Parts: sequence; C-alpha cells; structure tokens
Amino acid sequence: MLEELLAAGIAAGSAGLVYFAAAARIVRQYERGVVLRLGRLLGDPRPPGFTMIIPGIDKLQKVNMQIVTMPVPAQEGITRDNVTVRVDAVVYFKVIDAASAIIRVEDYRFAVSQMAQTSLRSIIGKSDLDDLLSNREKLNQGLELMIDSPAVGWGVQVDRVEIKDVSLPETMKRSMARQAEADRERRARIINADAELQASKKLSQAAGVMAEQPAALQLRLLQTVVAVAAEKNSTLVLPFPVELLRFLERAQQGAPALGEGGRGEPATPSQSATAAPSGSPDDQSPPDSLRSPGSPEAPEAQGSREPLGSPASPDDQ
Repeated sequence: MLEELLAAGIAAGSAGLVYFAAAARIVRQYERGVVLRLGRLLGDPRPPGFTMIIPGIDKLQKVNMQIVTMPVPAQEGITRDNVTVRVDAVVYFKVIDAASAIIRVEDYRFAVSQMAQTSLRSIIGKSDLDDLLSNREKLNQGLELMIDSPAVGWGVQVDRVEIKDVSLPETMKRSMARQAEADRERRARIINADAELQASKKLSQAAGVMAEQPAALQLRLLQTVVAVAAEKNSTLVLPFPVELLRFLERAQQGAPALGEGGRGEPATPSQSATAAPSGSPDDQSPPDSLRSPGSPEAPEAQGSREPLGSPASPDDQ
C-alpha cells in the first residue's frame, strides 16, 4: 500500500512538473505578452517577468517593444521639375500597443515597410530637386507624417524618418558642377572688383597726402628701393617719378629758345648786325643816305669809293 501511494505521489509530481514546464513563460523587460485563449484576446498584455498560461488552451505571443531600425529600399522617381532621382531612407519606429500590433495587422513590420516605400515615392513626386538636396528636414517631417498616420491604428509609432542618399544621373551631376563653378567664379570676380574699388579709394587718399608733402613721394621711392634690394636680386629696378620726367622734358624744350649760338656755332654777320650797338648815341654815325652833301666826311667817303665797272689805268695794265 505504501508503495502504491509512493508511486502515485511520484506520478502526480511528475505530471505537475510537466504541467508547470508547459505552462510557465518568461517575458523579457523589452517585451509584452499577448495571450489568446481559444483564439480570443485575454485581457491586457502580460507584463515582463514570470507568467503562467493554460497549455493547449492559451497561446502567448511576445511583442518586441524596442525601437526598430528599418531601411527603406531605394525608390526611383521623377521630381516635380522633371528630374529622375533615386532616393533611399531609413525608418525608426516602435510598438506602443502590443495587442493592436497582433490583432489589427498581420505583420506590422512588413506593413510599415510597404507604407514607407509608398510614401517615399509620393514625396519624391511632390518635391523639387533643390528640396531633396538642401531642404531634407522638411521632407523628413512630411514623410514621417505620411507613414505615422496609418501606423497609429496598428499600434505602431514612427519616431523618425531620414532620407539617406539622393542619387542623380551623371549628366545632371556634370550640369550642377558647371553651375556651381560658374557661381564661384562670379563671386570671385565680384570680390576682386570690390577689392580694386577699395584700393583705388585708398590710393587716391594717399596721392592727396603726397601732393601736399612732395617729400613723401621721395620717401616712398626710397622705401620701394629698399624693398626691392632686400630680395637679393642681381637687377635693381629703380622707378622715376613722373614729375622728374616732366622736368627733364621741359628743360629739353627750353634749350633752343636761348639761340642757336648757345650750341657752340658762330654767329652770322646778319645776326651780329641785328644786335644793338653797345656805344653811346654820339658815337654812332648816320648812314650815307642820311648825310648832307656839304658835310666834310662826304667827299672822303665818296672819294674812297670807286665806281663799279671803271676802266683800269695804263700803269696797272
């Protein structure tokens, strides 16, 4: 009798251990357990820790409550300004209602993935190329709203959506590169022109100061010579002021005005005759045409002159 009771106790204990092993469940901290009894939802999801179910009647499904990172496959589309692009993104979401994620949708991961791809193609068609390249934050917010609206009914919350990369055709890349190069060249020319304008203003002010003090120009010339000589060059370039060149030009033009005799050539008789006599007026004798016939000097003057063409005397012959 004792042996039968002992055997029965052992059998009951074994059956209890088997039932306990089949009924015992462990729910992790980041999970929630949804219990379906005979196909119907049984109350709220089980919290983390140890829990028991009825084997064969209850079915426990664990739902991960962590944030899931899901890459969205690259989608090819045409933007609003008729540019073909290829865009890929990534979605961050998590389950906030474990019962709705199991009851209302067959596979919430697959549903979120398909919704993200559809929304991404839609956002590509509504945006311009410049928005895809430079205004991604606004597009990310719009894409998040488009995915999150239907996902709320599935017990899923979309935390963040990011556009990863925008692939452009090679022709479009070359066109954008040329545009950027032209824009940089335009800015460089504007900066150079502005620098020239400022430099011209400063140079005009410096010229005004040097005009007031001529010695400043000579000091500046000496500074230039010192700066050039510091390079240890074999050839020294010495600039001349424009005022010095003008002075030499004026001196060269004023030299002939002093007379041709100043160049070392003897004066001609006509030039000496035109010069005024240095004697007194009394010493100057009037010309022959102004003298009177009875003057004492007239016969001598007339006798001293021989008429042209007079015949020679016999002695001379």
